[in-house]
Amino acid sequence: MVKLVIFDLDGTLINSIADLSAAANYALAQAGIKGHTVQEYTKMVGHGVRKMIENALERSLKRFPTDDLTERVLKDFTAYYIDHIDVHTKPYPGMVDLLKELNKRKVKLAVASNKFQEGAEKLVYGLFPGIDFVVVLGNREGLPLKPSAEVVDHVLERAVVNREDCMFVGDSATDVKTAHNAGVPCIGVTWGFRPESDLVAAGADHIARSATELAALLR
Repeated sequence: MVKLVIFDLDGTLINSIADLSAAANYALAQAGIKGHTVQEYTKMVGHGVRKMIENALERSLKRFPTDDLTERVLKDFTAYYIDHIDVHTKPYPGMVDLLKELNKRKVKLAVASNKFQEGAEKLVYGLFPGIDFVVVLGNREGLPLKPSAEVVDHVLERAVVNREDCMFVGDSATDVKTAHNAGVPCIGVTWGFRPESDLVAAGADHIARSATELAALLR
């Protein structure tokens, strides 16, 4: 029986791509650099905001950006994004009810995201009020990003749950790799930022195409 569910955040619990795109394009514009479409940003997210900014700059400049330019754009992105983090960002359909049901069943919940810690916490606690999470884990000092197994190990330690009683839920190959690196099964969800084929190729243990299918897999 599943006693702990670790959720990815962006593309799994919430649709945040419009606000991420707007903030990135604002920061690029401040540097006089052309931005990108929302669809293009779906291919850049998932590895932390610094990597997203590096990817956006490289696509615009047709070369890898300097550290100084990356830092300047990243600073503008973070300042804008934290003030506009939930303009368009919303939970995916059915996710609030699913989390409430898991809470009711005494299944422990956690979030493991590569988003910077302040942003992850602001979105989780702002969009899911009243939901009990054991830990909301974002990009923080002293802990590597996904797909490191240390991310899952840290959550398991905080939740005091055995590895065999845990399930990881995410929308990308990075999430599948994170789970498998830690010896935990993963449910890939298809409503996020990556195609189902990526999840299948990465070896997702299960595929959920709706919140209803996900709920059934977590029973």
